[in-house]
Amino acid sequence: MLPNRRILVEIPWLMNGRWRYRRMLMKSFLRLIRVNNLLIVVLTQYLVRIFLVGPKEEWLSHLTDLRFFLLSVSTVLIAAAGYIINDYYDIKIDTINKPRRVVVGRILRRRQAIIIHMALNVLGIGLGLLVGWEVGLVNLLATFTLWLYSNQLKRLPFIGNFTVALLTAASLLVIILYEPRNGFLVVTFAIFAFFISLIREIIKDMEDLRGDASFGCQTLPIVWGIRRTKTLLYILILSFLIILFSLSFYLQDWIIFYFSLFVFLPVAWLTWRLNRADTRREFGYLSTWCKIIMLSGVLSMVFM
Repeated sequence: MLPNRRILVEIPWLMNGRWRYRRMLMKSFLRLIRVNNLLIVVLTQYLVRIFLVGPKEEWLSHLTDLRFFLLSVSTVLIAAAGYIINDYYDIKIDTINKPRRVVVGRILRRRQAIIIHMALNVLGIGLGLLVGWEVGLVNLLATFTLWLYSNQLKRLPFIGNFTVALLTAASLLVIILYEPRNGFLVVTFAIFAFFISLIREIIKDMEDLRGDASFGCQTLPIVWGIRRTKTLLYILILSFLIILFSLSFYLQDWIIFYFSLFVFLPVAWLTWRLNRADTRREFGYLSTWCKIIMLSGVLSMVFM
């Protein structure tokens, strides 16, 4: 008996529909966990391991090091879980600030988001423990801090920004627990990552001012206003440059000195544009520019 002609027509349509839905779900999930940011984390850790910790002549053995791979994967899993819990608590705010990018509550159910968040955290802590108890402890503290940040700290002036910047630096400092060689170079780059991340987080608060204010957040731009927040950013940028150049002279390390010179021009451009910025679009540009500075700093390690 031949199948119904209508069924033969509908089967390909249904299969295409399911494929499109799955593809959309996967794209949404990758957007939710900020896959581009996670790839930068992996790239940064491996470049630090090869070019800062070294010896870089043994780059192939570093790439195939199973324990370091587990360390990097555990860091990425904790970070991905952090992005999920952050969006979980910020559904209403994100609906105003970036409505097209909302995933939790629209494409992914809140309960599903929490389950995935917990699974990633457990897996990240477990892999960290396989590398060493110190790494497992750092991952456990990072998990708790990310939850506390998403639930409370991000709505407070400066404390939330400082927390994210500290966690960014910690993703590099944890490498010292694995291999302490050339720790001062790793610390220097962690300071760079800390300041650029802190500056970017404050700029993002300026960009998201309208949505944050609608839900009672007490970020710096809301409490202080745009003008005073800019003044703080100028102080942070100046402090950042002074610390970098001071480290190069104190340690008498030409690598750090040339790195400071490399960073100076893009940071100077950031400062000039910050002085002129006044709209959400301009603050969005500055936030992107901070990511470019961070990525440029990461890639500069190849020449160290």
